[in-house]
Amino acid sequence: MDSTQYTVTLEEFRLFHGIDRALFLILVSDLGRLPNECLYILGLWLWLERAGFYNFISKVLRLPTILIDEVADEAMACLGCLNAQFPPPPESAEIPLTHSLVQRDISLQFFQENCLTIFLEIQNLVRGVCVPTLSDIWLNDASAFRNNSTQAPIMGTARASSSNQAWAPHPPVQKNTVSSRPQNQQMLRYEIPQNYGGRPRREMSPEERERNERTMFVTFSKGYPVSEVEIRRFFSRIFGNCIESFYMQEVRGGEQALYARIVFCSPLYIDSILEGQTRRGKVKIILNGKHVWMRKFVATQPGGPRHY
Repeated sequence: MDSTQYTVTLEEFRLFHGIDRALFLILVSDLGRLPNECLYILGLWLWLERAGFYNFISKVLRLPTILIDEVADEAMACLGCLNAQFPPPPESAEIPLTHSLVQRDISLQFFQENCLTIFLEIQNLVRGVCVPTLSDIWLNDASAFRNNSTQAPIMGTARASSSNQAWAPHPPVQKNTVSSRPQNQQMLRYEIPQNYGGRPRREMSPEERERNERTMFVTFSKGYPVSEVEIRRFFSRIFGNCIESFYMQEVRGGEQALYARIVFCSPLYIDSILEGQTRRGKVKIILNGKHVWMRKFVATQPGGPRHY
């Protein structure tokens, strides 16, 4: 029996994870997301692939950038079900884009019911795959790694902030236990430099900012196409002539648009539609039997902080 062993170099390991690296760059540089969050978002997506939802990351990478941002928001909602460090998702939250990509039944309830097991496996993927795969993107010095057997992976925030505190999610609190942190887990303590933040930020003009305040972002379920006419008719019946302009995703013949942007004549229409939802909160409307999700449009500024 041949007992020859082959050692994979770090360079080969990073080459193998090329699409993960490409997606991380989009999340951080193009969408302005914090690198520490993106490590866990990628960890969750890698976990989905290992759980049988094959080619999930390559499917995400093929999406328009604005939809990658939406799927990342859904990943944050999933992570919020796993531990208390992430903001908990609203009770009405759903993950429609993630559901359409996996093409199988999956929900936030699934993550809530399996929170501890999934969290530990994601931690292992962040530590064993994401950090070594991606570290050279923001660092040139390998000495940034510091083994620490008692702490979870810790990443400092990449944008300017009022404190220099390190950040890491914590496992879900278990009842009737002294400590909820997994025991005998060798973790990496990891910090991302404060000066890492992607491309320079382009400041928006007052006109752009005012227009964005009147804009909503709309997503549709795959397999259930919705037309511009349907949406315009729906809102005209409620508010009258309320839409200034409408931008549907451009697709090739036979393909379905998955998102649109609607610029309303006044931000008051958005307030009425959202009914008190937060800036990133979504509402679901049912249009001719088809689900449509709407939220306030948040312009992405490469290199700048995201405000939720």
